[in-house]
Amino acid sequence: MPSDAPLPDDSLRSVAELLRRRADERPDQRAFVFLPEAGQRGATGEVVWTYAELNRRASAIAAALSRRAAPGDRAVLVFPPGLDFIAAFFGCLYAGVLPVPATYPKPRRPLPRLDAIVADCSPKVALTTTETLGMLQLARQAPPVRDVEWVAVDRCDDAPFKLVDRNAADPAFLQYTSGSTSQPRGVIVTHGNLLHNLELIRDGFGLETASSGGAVPTAVFWLPAYHDMGLIGGILMPLFIGGTSYLLAPATFLQRPIAWLETIARTGATISGAPNFAYDLCTRKTTPEQRAALNLSRWSTAFCGAEPIDARTLNDFAGAFAPAGFRSKAFYPCYGLA
Repeated sequence: MPSDAPLPDDSLRSVAELLRRRADERPDQRAFVFLPEAGQRGATGEVVWTYAELNRRASAIAAALSRRAAPGDRAVLVFPPGLDFIAAFFGCLYAGVLPVPATYPKPRRPLPRLDAIVADCSPKVALTTTETLGMLQLARQAPPVRDVEWVAVDRCDDAPFKLVDRNAADPAFLQYTSGSTSQPRGVIVTHGNLLHNLELIRDGFGLETASSGGAVPTAVFWLPAYHDMGLIGGILMPLFIGGTSYLLAPATFLQRPIAWLETIARTGATISGAPNFAYDLCTRKTTPEQRAALNLSRWSTAFCGAEPIDARTLNDFAGAFAPAGFRSKAFYPCYGLA
């Protein structure tokens, strides 16, 4: 991103400062809501974190990290779908430690991608949950993964934490490429990279930042947090504009694609997006009766990216969901290299 791209507030130097600011300005507003049961009306298990709650959890993790790692060290993040990843990501940013998002492994399977990332970035710690630690069976893993210190973030005690001073030129996180054609390669993303990218996305999408007492922008996403569209679009962009993001597990979408659209309709979300295949799946796996029961009229930014985009897919989706109030002008095709 151009280093001279404008920011709405030149005093903002890091993404960590952004969360602290949101927690100060709107502590009781919903920041993230995880819907583990398809996001249907009346579903149980909804997990809600306000900006104050996220700040509290991130501070506790940062305090735990500061006893194990120094600013500039790396921490691998291995999390199932849910909100713990977000707290761990910001806990790292608070402590000046570089979070390294990693794919969540399948139970009792080899971990070649995680092995490669850990061997390459030499993390001081790996962050996860107590449940995931049990599933990983670390004693049976290869040395790179087995020998790093693992910390369950759900066991971190509450503690106040003063942000480690960071500016726009400092690294924020380490993002690994997909590894489709070779071993995953790490790319450093600075705080300035992130902030400028988020501002350009906000401007491109025509989004307004939430104002005091005004309407709260609402987003819905199901992509995993370790995926760059899931991380930037589903987590950091809603935070950047002071909104609320409703998150579904990827498996929820894959098992029942209409759950994504039902959540958009139920929450009145204006922002959501996914790769091309997701729009195609929704068109093929829903019935006219299911579509007619939805209200997608408030969905004004429907971006599509992360893979090649087929115009036929978008046209078919727009036609199928027009009875639900979806407008084709909401589409925002976009594509970037991770």
